[in-house]
Amino acid sequence: MFGIVRPCTHRLSQGLKAEWMAHLCGLCLALRGDHGQFARVVTNYDGLIVSVLTDAQSGPAEAGRRTAGPCPLRGMRTASVAKGEGARLAASVSLVLASAKIRDHVADRNGLLRRRPVAAAARKVAAGWDRAGARTGATLGFDTAVLVDAVDRQVGIEELAGPGTPLTVITEPTETATAAAFAHTAVLAGRPGNAAPLAEAGRFFGRLAHLLDAVEDRTADAAEGAWNPLTATGATMAQARRLCDDALHGIRLALREVEFADSTLVHVLLVHELRRSVDRAFGTAACSHQGHGAPGPYGGQGGNPYGNGPGQPAPYGQPPQYGQPSAGNPYAQGGPHLNGPQSPYHGGQLPPGGPGGGDGGGSGGGGGMPKFPQQPKKPRGFFAGCAVAIGLCCTCQLCCAEEFEGPWSRKKREGCCQNCDCNGCGCECLGCCECLSCCNC
Repeated sequence: MFGIVRPCTHRLSQGLKAEWMAHLCGLCLALRGDHGQFARVVTNYDGLIVSVLTDAQSGPAEAGRRTAGPCPLRGMRTASVAKGEGARLAASVSLVLASAKIRDHVADRNGLLRRRPVAAAARKVAAGWDRAGARTGATLGFDTAVLVDAVDRQVGIEELAGPGTPLTVITEPTETATAAAFAHTAVLAGRPGNAAPLAEAGRFFGRLAHLLDAVEDRTADAAEGAWNPLTATGATMAQARRLCDDALHGIRLALREVEFADSTLVHVLLVHELRRSVDRAFGTAACSHQGHGAPGPYGGQGGNPYGNGPGQPAPYGQPPQYGQPSAGNPYAQGGPHLNGPQSPYHGGQLPPGGPGGGDGGGSGGGGGMPKFPQQPKKPRGFFAGCAVAIGLCCTCQLCCAEEFEGPWSRKKREGCCQNCDCNGCGCECLGCCECLSCCNC
């Protein structure tokens, strides 16, 4: 599955983990119900945010949940899953996003898509998903033409882009598409007043999605000779990071203007986890259950951290509280500002030994066997990835394995049903952002 918001389940309370899984499974089953079994391969982490936003505005209701039967991806367990218009809108958006991803790979001639017969088959699949997404969107009053138009414009913009082209020009089609999807959740929830701030949040989310994908794929694209926004425009990592930080700030401000019934999960995903996604892409943070950093588990209580909750969010820009200086801490010798003169990203230069800093000898030590940098594995093509994904599904590795290799990206992933007894820093973030040192609000 693809997506930039991939919350580590070790940081979620049981209640929030159940809610997140309910939306993930609801999206998967909505795809199967409307478009058949094969459509389930487009299930993605970012698409379910549309379902989460719809529920957060309309409030929890028994009519919005149903009990799904046993599934291999849940270890053959039943579960309460999301249903209704939010899940179906998420399915429609996911189909069009997947279609766009296929077309982008075809245009970049990645992997097997260099071959004309394979590329032709991929285009046919993408066109079918476009039509399927349009049918579902039409039943919900959502015109997917804005998404398809954004995909079509993207190719032309990339062809004209060159050194000096602002990154925001390249990300504009993605911003427009996600803004439309976010805004329509307000219509489905019966809160039209939320459309404008949600569109703004969606615009920034689209910018983040595009930039983080470019940052993560930069090395692999260079090895394959594929087009990459950062390489094509000559933008530095510092410039990309500043845009990402601005987008995080914009999302937070926009969400404060939205009227939610219960925004706990929205706050976790679009404030906490989105910031961690940025840190992960730029190599400045790691998951707590691996022994790095100090984020704590989120509480499962309801409430609105943007309005009438027991506390107000801290101003954007609070520096993360890292531990004692060590060889693996990129902030050991510099200030807390991400783009300051002593930051590892100032001027676009990475610290020695890789994005994590230090001398490449480990996260906290100064001796031992040095680690040599490893070349990232090349992503699989679309059809090869589908074959691997089917194998992962049939063997239940997607849910039960402690760690597995992503079918397309070949990056390390964690089984979605894994539990551990780590407590992080032991704090209880109730959505009110009182524990700044742990949750980095």
